[in-house]
Order: sequence, then C-alpha cells, then structure tokens
Amino acid sequence: MQNQGLREAFSNISTAWMDRMATSPAQLREKMTLFWHGHFACRVRQPGPALSLHNTTRKYALGKFPDLLLAVSQEPAMLEFLNNRQNHKGHANENFAREVMELFTLGRGNYSEQDVKEAARAFTGWSYDGQGNFKFRAPDHDGGPKTFLGRTGNLRGEDVLAIILEQPAAATFLTTKLYRFFVNDTPDPARIAPLADAFRRSGYDIQDLLVRMFSADWFYDPANVGTHLKSPVELLAGIRRTLGVRLDNERPLLGYQKALGQTLFAPPNVAGWPGGRNWIDSSSLLLRLQIPAILFKNADFAVALKQDENDIAPNLSRADRLVKPTAGAHLPLGPLQQLLGATPAPAQPARLSEFLLQTPIQPENLTLVQQAAAQNPVPAEALRNTLISLMSLPEYQLS
Repeated sequence: MQNQGLREAFSNISTAWMDRMATSPAQLREKMTLFWHGHFACRVRQPGPALSLHNTTRKYALGKFPDLLLAVSQEPAMLEFLNNRQNHKGHANENFAREVMELFTLGRGNYSEQDVKEAARAFTGWSYDGQGNFKFRAPDHDGGPKTFLGRTGNLRGEDVLAIILEQPAAATFLTTKLYRFFVNDTPDPARIAPLADAFRRSGYDIQDLLVRMFSADWFYDPANVGTHLKSPVELLAGIRRTLGVRLDNERPLLGYQKALGQTLFAPPNVAGWPGGRNWIDSSSLLLRLQIPAILFKNADFAVALKQDENDIAPNLSRADRLVKPTAGAHLPLGPLQQLLGATPAPAQPARLSEFLLQTPIQPENLTLVQQAAAQNPVPAEALRNTLISLMSLPEYQLS
C-alpha cells in the first residue's frame, strides 16, 4: 500500500508538470526547468523532496547560476541522493563533492582527486532536518584548513561552490551543455567561447546567456535548424501545446514517457538522460511515429514497459506494465482551419507542414500526406488525416 501511494504521488506531480509544460505561457522557464531537471539529475523515493527540488529549479531556472547551484546543492533530495548525509568529519564521503564538479559545474579533467577529497571535507555538516529543511550541523563539520583548486583556508561548502565558479572551465562546461540542448548536438568551440566568456562576466546570468544565443545570426543557420531530436517529454508536451489538445485522462502519457525512455523525476542515474540519438532505438522509434494516431484515432497500440531495477514497485506483472491506447484526446480543429483560411484543400498539407515541421518537407513525403488527406472527403476528417500524417513523419521528431 505504501508503494502504491508513492507511485500515485509521483504520477500526480509528473502529470501536473506535463500539463504545465503544455499550457503555461512561460514556455522558456518550463523549457529551462526541464533542462535543469536533467542537468541536476536526482532520483529519490519520497515525492516531497523531489517536488521541492523541482520547484527550486523552476524558481532559479532563468536567474543567476550561482544562486541555482547553491539552492540545488542544499536541497534535501540532492543531499540524500548523493550521500552527503554520510559525509562526516573524519570519515568523508566524496560522492556529493565529486558529482558537483564532474556533472554540475566543471566536467572531468578540470579538478584533481585531491580537490575532491578537500571539497568533501568542506561539505561535511551539510544535512537536513526532519521537516525537510537544509541544516548545517556545525559539530559534524571539518573545520581544519583545506586547499581546493589552489585556494587554502577553513573552507565550507559555500566557499567551494564560489571557487568552482571562478574557474573559466565552469562557464565553458555550462555553455557547451546549453549549446547542445538549444543549438546543435555537435559543439562549435568558436561559437561557445565568446558566449562562455560573456556568461562568466555577467555573473553567470542564465537569461543573458540565452538572449545572446537566441539573438545570434548563426542560431538560425540551416545547419542548426531541425537538428535537435526531441526528448520524449518534449515530444508529448509539444503535441499538446502546438495543437491545443485536451485529454480526458492524462495518465497514459506517463506510460508513454517510460516506454520512450524518459520518466520525469526518475532519471536513469546521476548523469541524467544522455539525449541526442540515444532517444531512438527500434521500439521507441515505432512508438514515436505512431503516437499521433494513438492520440487522435485511438489506434490499437500497446507496448510492454521494460523492467526497471530502480522502480518503487519492481515486481509488477507484465499486464500491469502494459501501456494501452489513450482514449479521450480532443483535437480542436478550429484554430488550424483559421490558420489555413482560404488555402485550397490540395495545398493544405504543404501549408500545415510549414507550421508543424522545422525543415522543408521532402516531396515524396508531401505526396504521402496528400494521399492520406484525400482518403476522406469530409474536410474536418481530411484535416485530421493530414495532421496525423505530418506528425508521423521522422521530420516531426526534430526541432
């Protein structure tokens, strides 16, 4: 019963976030909250700490990175996940200190093993109380001198984070990761270097960095358009947002998340989801291409979810792990009909492809979409067939 309650609570917060991504006017904040959700990957059994960490990342998602880093590092969920409660004076646990540098700020090769040991000593005493609030336990803190990244003193956790962000490597590491998320999975050092320099000089102002990135002429180069493979969550939330889809029951979407390889609040490990082409394998690609038909035609499609050793309830039967088709997906056609205006029926597939796809549709694919539209003489159903065909193309998987 306890496991069932935990699953229900995580389902509720995941569904609420998916709905927010689909409906919130603050889309950049939600997009960045999703980015930080993968960057500060954390998986805990209790929904309360998970939700607290989530709310913290949303609060600081577009602010100053030093504020975000400190707030996330002091979240009980992160302290628990990375074992800092086991980090005691005289018996340091290095896990938290290592991941803060390797995955959150600097990347491998920009610190030494001795830096990890010294940082771990600085983080001793960082814990939380029974009410889920950060608590510095002074008697458990190692107050001796430490030398970290060339700085010596009676350093505490806050000092370590500040010293990390003094390193140029931190700005480069973070900018590169954001470049891969928003621009292209292949980093371009010539583009990243000036952005990283400006990011560091701004005091790590996240919003300023994004404005510079989105305002650059090269951001809109053909080589950078339509190259980002949508994550499962981006795909599902994007379908709902772009078309104004309303669902009678949103829970099946959580099953599709898992079947496609991205369950919110449950990253595979501390490194998060690898992204890029890792989203695609033979089974997930088939499901991705069929989701529009599943949603808008209640297509008969089911997929058995893979067993996950980290599941709250890992012993579910295969029947309980079966994702069934989603009923009750309402697709309002009015806004699309208004978009099309007086566009003749034969030209509507091409017009809608400009709205839905990031890159020009291939002639052979346009022919297939036109054929699908022509299968039903009823204008509304022809439009529905056009949408499903366009969104079932591989090109729709890209942004």
